Order: sequence, then structure tokens, then C-alpha cells
Amino acid sequence: MRAVVQRVSWARVRVGGETVGEIGPGLLVLVGVAAGDAPADAAALAEKLSGLRIFPDDEGRMNRSVAEARGAVLVVSQFTLLGDLRRGRRPSFTEAAPPELAEPLVDRLVERLRRAGLPCATGRFRAHMEVELLNDGPVTLVLEVGEGRVR
Repeated sequence: MRAVVQRVSWARVRVGGETVGEIGPGLLVLVGVAAGDAPADAAALAEKLSGLRIFPDDEGRMNRSVAEARGAVLVVSQFTLLGDLRRGRRPSFTEAAPPELAEPLVDRLVERLRRAGLPCATGRFRAHMEVELLNDGPVTLVLEVGEGRVR
């Protein structure tokens, strides 16, 4: 699994003009599922996200997790994160998991985040989505998870 994580002041995702997911301060997580990813990868990503210390403490240092900052998480599935641009001008998406395998793993990620006590909103799988956000910092990180561990 590959995730682009952004610390945000707010974020929302719309489908057909309707807001389907929205958060205030917290994390926007764009997540792509690779062929071969497993439930353990979703669990490892959820654990990493819930403990990621990228929110400021009282001294302004990145020392608090999203829970400690009383934030929320917006998870948006994005298969294009697995696009391979090494050859030609058009990305290849052969490394991305097919939707019927990817969707349950994204659902598991969201379930694990919620089980950790985090308010969690989502986009809509297999829909054309419009994502709006106000990046706070800006703080943007890329995480890769495979074989049940963060790489």
C-alpha cells in the first residue's frame, strides 16, 4: 500500500457536487492498494497513521499524533498512486490491485483507524471525486507498507 499523508486544517471530498466526506483539522490520506497487498498491510498502515507524530506540541515541535491533537482522518482511495511512469508518457496501472481486492483493504484501514478511536471520513470507492484541502504547514509525507510492515 502506498499513502500520501497530508496534515490539513480541513479537507473534504465531493462526488457529483455532494460532499461525501469532510473533516476539520487532521490527516488527509490518499491511499493506493497494490496487487499483492494483504490485510496485514492495512493494519500496519493504520497503526503507523494513528501514531504518526506530525502535529505541533505546545512548543511548536512535531510531537503529537492525530489523536493527541484531537484531529480526524479523511481516507480517499486513489489507485493512481500506483502509476508507473518509467516508460513512455502514459502511466501504467498494472501494479494497482483490482477494485474488488482493493476496496476491502481500504475498508479495513478505515475500520482499524476507527477502532483506534479516530473520527474517520471517507471518499467513495470507484467514483470520480473532487478533493479539496488546506494543507497545514505544509506537511506532506509518503508511506509505503508491504508484507505487514512500513518500508
